[in-house]
Amino acid sequence: MILGIETSCDETAAALVTEDGDVRASVVASQADLHARYGGVVPEVASRRHLELVSAVVGEALGRAGETLDAVGRVAVTQGPGLVGALLVGVSAAKALAWARRLPLVPVDHLEGHVASLYLDGGVLEPPLLCLLASGGHTLLLRVDEHGRSEVLGSTLDDAAGEAFDKGARLLGLGYPGGAAIDRLARQGDATAFSFPVARVPGLDFSFSGLKTALRYAVAELSEPELERRRADLAASYQHAIVRALAGRVSDAVRETELDRVAVVGGVAANSALRTALPDAAFAPLDYCTDNAAMIASAARFAPALSYPDYLGLDVYASRR
Repeated sequence: MILGIETSCDETAAALVTEDGDVRASVVASQADLHARYGGVVPEVASRRHLELVSAVVGEALGRAGETLDAVGRVAVTQGPGLVGALLVGVSAAKALAWARRLPLVPVDHLEGHVASLYLDGGVLEPPLLCLLASGGHTLLLRVDEHGRSEVLGSTLDDAAGEAFDKGARLLGLGYPGGAAIDRLARQGDATAFSFPVARVPGLDFSFSGLKTALRYAVAELSEPELERRRADLAASYQHAIVRALAGRVSDAVRETELDRVAVVGGVAANSALRTALPDAAFAPLDYCTDNAAMIASAARFAPALSYPDYLGLDVYASRR
């Protein structure tokens, strides 16, 4: 089996996945409550928490699968992109485990991991396909022609969609993580109550900074009692604008690429409005939308492994090269 480890941001995760993509165990220790007081992830705090949790999370994954390290044939770990300090914790743990057992190690790109979430437990879609990856740190349109290889067709010029949700939630006085909070509140509101802009930038890129500014102005124009009364409408209208931007770009990409199979992955793939707006798309299973180690192990099935001890000098990267 493949032991996957993921520590790119604020989830400490470990998973055991078979060579066929069956998930034997997937454990995710979220730090959301720890960072909620700050309204977002604090890198140093996240790194220290990963140090405290990574060994326990690996042990929990092995326990849930009813296995020991003897069953592991290779170790997979997120190399980047992500928070450098957080990534170093996972990579160091993976190196130690692989070196101690003389196992090969597979460094995995976090974004390819999200795409590989589509191939777990029998898979929901196979390449070639068009993939929308929308998360807290990334918003990309990808052309996936084969397992483990994707081409970027469009990306965000500023904020990622998940980041726009988080910042919008902060402006509305909601909790963290913001995407889930806005999604819940929006169900009580009118998505047509406010008219928020959808940026039209060249090509297949995205932009959400103007939308965030529009929400800030809308909130500033309301008195405190009026804001309280219309908070759900603001959430619904703001979410509607984000979803329109994402779904619209997917439609544009389908026309340009003539790919008729569409998939959506990443944390924003859990958004109920986005799932409604793209009824013909295949979405990553809800358990594998947010950061997890099962997707990292899945990606390792299609990526080259480093032999012992060649991976001891492996470094991490904050952004895609």
